Amino acid sequence: MDVLTQGLVGGVLAQSLATKDEKKIATLVGVAAGLLADADILIRSSTDPLLNIEYHRHFSHSLAFIPLGAAIAMLLFWPFVRRYLSGKRLYLFCLAGYSMSGVLDACTSYGTHLFWPLSDERVALNIISIVDPVFTLILLVTLCAGLIVGHRQVAYAGLALCMMYLGMGFVQLQRAGQVAEDLREKRGHLATQSVVKPTLANLVLWRSVYIHVDRIHVDAIRVGLFDTGKVIEGESVALFSLDDDLPQLDESSVLYADILRFLSFSDGYVALDPMQANVLGDIRYSMLPVSARPLWGIVIDPDRPQAHADYRFFRDSSQSVRETFINLLFDYQNSGGSE
Repeated sequence: MDVLTQGLVGGVLAQSLATKDEKKIATLVGVAAGLLADADILIRSSTDPLLNIEYHRHFSHSLAFIPLGAAIAMLLFWPFVRRYLSGKRLYLFCLAGYSMSGVLDACTSYGTHLFWPLSDERVALNIISIVDPVFTLILLVTLCAGLIVGHRQVAYAGLALCMMYLGMGFVQLQRAGQVAEDLREKRGHLATQSVVKPTLANLVLWRSVYIHVDRIHVDAIRVGLFDTGKVIEGESVALFSLDDDLPQLDESSVLYADILRFLSFSDGYVALDPMQANVLGDIRYSMLPVSARPLWGIVIDPDRPQAHADYRFFRDSSQSVRETFINLLFDYQNSGGSE
């Protein structure tokens, strides 16, 4: 999730293990340790733009790395807190703060390499958005209340609320997934791949993406707490094929290898963007849940096969996009969807 939430989770977990006298320093250590895993964002190369997305939320977020990550945090913080904490207690708070970094990211739609080095599969449970203000607010209130009250029970209560919220996300995912499955059956489509993801900052509006034959289909699904679900039909785009779209590209070239890397990262949900020349987009993500315009992708130049592809974001936060998203979220307009 976002770095603020990661830090808050670490702080609350450390509070749950601290005595009243340790509360402040434990909270500080937990917050800092919770942020440390995301230092992998610094792994980048000026000549290879894809290196960053390959290693962000990679080994530093795996379960196997937690003890080592906590030890690194302990070594970093020890010179500053040794007057207040023993080495054993410091490591305990670092371990608590660091422990949920990968697990929490695995709950999102982006996912993480949770079981590295045993598996390179990116685990994405899709039960919460990468940014969710309700979840973050629960943690923020819990952390502040814990500092004021000074009792572990505050942290326990806040963590219980967080688990309930994630449970609600799981239930909403199942509901949205069933609506998406019904839609595919109605269309007579047999999906070779399909995924349903929460949209930004809510558990009501979801994005359904699936591959049928040679096209990627995108739809929005709105599942309120007290309705059966509504489909807002979206766009479709031709599935990218290296053999069909770039038959002349040398398989030994740098560009060919970069495209394979991006296909792997995007789990195959890749298409050429008809609105942007030479852009391969990850269709799983977009600013709008009904749109096939990618949120990020790579810019390729077939005339320079030995040059690395450039990785770019295509954010559009214009007023019209914001209004459309709000209208879909709150079902304000006749959006052309079907019940």
